Amino acid sequence: MIYEMRTYRLKTGTVPAYLKLVEDEGIVIQRGHLGTLVGYFFSEIGRLNEIVHIWAYADLNDREARRAALAADPTWQTFLPKIQALIEEMENKILKAAPFSPPR
Repeated sequence: MIYEMRTYRLKTGTVPAYLKLVEDEGIVIQRGHLGTLVGYFFSEIGRLNEIVHIWAYADLNDREARRAALAADPTWQTFLPKIQALIEEMENKILKAAPFSPPR
């Protein structure tokens, strides 16, 4: 199992609008393709205006296939510009759990 951690730095003050868009439209599209959502978070202390979401995949091939299906979905293609307008920076990490980490 691998985990993808996506961190987005948003324009100042746009976290509520971003979260509303994802809640109302985006998350149902993502869950339909990406599968296992580990968590969706926003920062409150420290570096502000950040969104972090973590997805679990069987392996890199599973991730690649699921992300390709999401990218090809016309509903996602229509939705994506709405959140892209709020994002200033993006970072993506692939994480592997340590042997002693609790299973997900």
